Amino acid sequence: MRYAQGGGLTDAERAARERVRLQAVTRFEGGETNREIAAALRVSERSVERWRWHWRENGQAGVASKGSPGRSRLSEVQIARLERELERGPLAHGWADQRWTLARVKTLIGRLFHVSYTVQGTWRLLRRYRWSWQQPARRAIERDDDAVELRRREVWPQVKAPRRRTEPGWSSRTKPASR
Repeated sequence: MRYAQGGGLTDAERAARERVRLQAVTRFEGGETNREIAAALRVSERSVERWRWHWRENGQAGVASKGSPGRSRLSEVQIARLERELERGPLAHGWADQRWTLARVKTLIGRLFHVSYTVQGTWRLLRRYRWSWQQPARRAIERDDDAVELRRREVWPQVKAPRRRTEPGWSSRTKPASR
């Protein structure tokens, strides 16, 4: 059985692949060779070798599917809780400032759910649920919007350098060469 382009399998295809592995285990116990099993199940000998090795190491559980690597290891309930915790902010979770970093989110997931993600995996999880990485613009607490607008309208035009004239003038290309 060949995997689809990109390696993804549907749940039905994954279940069929699981049945093939379990048939291989039955044949291992019956003493068949890798070549015989591969021919009977229409898979590569390399796959049968790999399954047999996992079967010897961990029994039937070693041959069982580990699940899709693209699926989130967090349930929808856990995702909802994670979102609530992220909204509380980093200060509520013991960090010194109000910035969420991927490393901090990864640590938070580990603390809350005892699930380990890589930093890249954390980024994929956040993107999958359409969370933004952008940080809101900072505004000074003392900011006076009326004073800013007054400066923009009245003071800045006086300070700003005047624009160059738009009239035609001399340039190095149009200036006659001196003799």
